[in-house]
Amino acid sequence: MPQPQCVWDIRAELGEGPVWSVREQALYFVDIVGQAIHRFHPGSGARASWPTPLRPGFVTPVSDGTLMCGLKDGLYSLNPTSGEFRREVAVEPGLPGNRINDGCVDSKGRLWFGTMDDGESTPSGALYSVIRRAGGLDVRRHDEGYVVTNGPGISPDGRQLYHNHSPAGIIYVFDLADDGSLSNRRVFARVSDGYPDGVVVDSAGTLWVGVWNGGRIARFLPDGTALPSIPVPGALNVTKVAFGGPDLRTAYITTARRNTPPECLARMPQAGSLFSLRVDVPGQEPVAFPATEFDALHGMTLGPD
Repeated sequence: MPQPQCVWDIRAELGEGPVWSVREQALYFVDIVGQAIHRFHPGSGARASWPTPLRPGFVTPVSDGTLMCGLKDGLYSLNPTSGEFRREVAVEPGLPGNRINDGCVDSKGRLWFGTMDDGESTPSGALYSVIRRAGGLDVRRHDEGYVVTNGPGISPDGRQLYHNHSPAGIIYVFDLADDGSLSNRRVFARVSDGYPDGVVVDSAGTLWVGVWNGGRIARFLPDGTALPSIPVPGALNVTKVAFGGPDLRTAYITTARRNTPPECLARMPQAGSLFSLRVDVPGQEPVAFPATEFDALHGMTLGPD
């Protein structure tokens, strides 16, 4: 497999949450500490950025061309044309030390995300799902007791959800029912020599896991068997992968400069940048979060208008 190459020398403090927009044929990702959302259009090389009022944990496309963002205290819509943010719903208002972290949208248009202790010491984080209803967003709490959450990722058949308790080095898997309920949490795999960060699952069911303080992407078959890791020589802290491009066979990799020792930065000056490499197995078709209840009921979330 070829070595990942830098495609945007952005040097983010905490690059995270890459997600492919089918509608725009572009990649979005966030810089949590730098409080920004970034967009990279590989076809033209165009780049754009939006400052965020609070720390962003994730961003995901919405079926009407807007974006849904998990900021520190809630879910916000972003109009990329005007740069205007609007809070849709508060999350954990009684836990001001928490923030929203990683998220994803499943094949039924449900948004999944986790929260975490921003000080990374207290097990106050939880796992949530969100669906669109006529009256607004319906947020449901599924699991709790996390210091730092990462993931989630969904199997191609939509029946398993993977979620990380990063400081413990554990990747959990849940059974995911048609109604969106989770059950039977169990340990799927453990990661050593670093910590499991963001998770994405390709179309064959293989998990791709960024390894914080590990300089690599760990990979696991659906039965938990570890595959050879993919080194990312440009960064010590590898955060997450997203599959993009017209054939979904370009793996985009976000990284972070945060907590990288000076001697490592001297060897890895592009740490925090966006990398990519071509892969043999494509990712799953990305799903946009529904803009209306009609979209949610009729599955109008795949692809462009």
